[in-house]
Amino acid sequence: MNQMLTIAKRELTSLFYSPIAYVVLGLFSLGTTMIFFIGFGPGQPATLRPTLEGVVWLLIFLVPAISMRLISEEFRSGTVEPLLTAPVTDTQVVVGKWLGAMGFFSVLLVPLLVLVAVLEITASPDFGPIVTGLVGLVLVGGFYLAIGAFASAATQNQIIAFMLTVFIICVFTIAMFFLPQAAFLGPGVREAMFYLNVNMQFADFNKGLIDTSNFVYFATGIALFLFLAVKLLESRRWR
Repeated sequence: MNQMLTIAKRELTSLFYSPIAYVVLGLFSLGTTMIFFIGFGPGQPATLRPTLEGVVWLLIFLVPAISMRLISEEFRSGTVEPLLTAPVTDTQVVVGKWLGAMGFFSVLLVPLLVLVAVLEITASPDFGPIVTGLVGLVLVGGFYLAIGAFASAATQNQIIAFMLTVFIICVFTIAMFFLPQAAFLGPGVREAMFYLNVNMQFADFNKGLIDTSNFVYFATGIALFLFLAVKLLESRRWR
């Protein structure tokens, strides 16, 4: 456990030394603020729901920019060999790096707390849906970062890791939105595809609903891609 937390702290620190991290922070803050004020005005409901719906789409491109260096950077810089020979397991390495990225992702959400303060000052928002929406956003971020950890373990090229992460995320968002509309698919297949749609799962959180199946979806997705990342890293030991 201590080794995993050490790796997480090291990864979080290295992210703040990376120029791309500040680009992501700037783009996220700008994009989030623009989405918020487009729908903010007199007569509009005091809610973050439209803002969070837009933010989920922003994450498709911003999260891969965070995760693309998680493991591929170790390959590129040549530090993967000392890491693999250190007294830590591959699971500790992958999960530690994912936790470090999650720490950075949490910092990324700070502008949303500022917007919550704006709502509190100017109106009387219902904090229930806001809290559940933010919880859902953290789960979406965790899922995307797990996908990114897998992609980053698959290649030492950060650009390829970025593109692979975006592609997989698009499968769980765009593809799982349009494919169920195909006439040749049966009702059972359509229902399964809608269940796999990240945005559909997030929508319940954004409405203020708490459903165990939503937590199971994200927990399973995170565990699956972290497991695949561990297996990819293990395969490096035997090459």
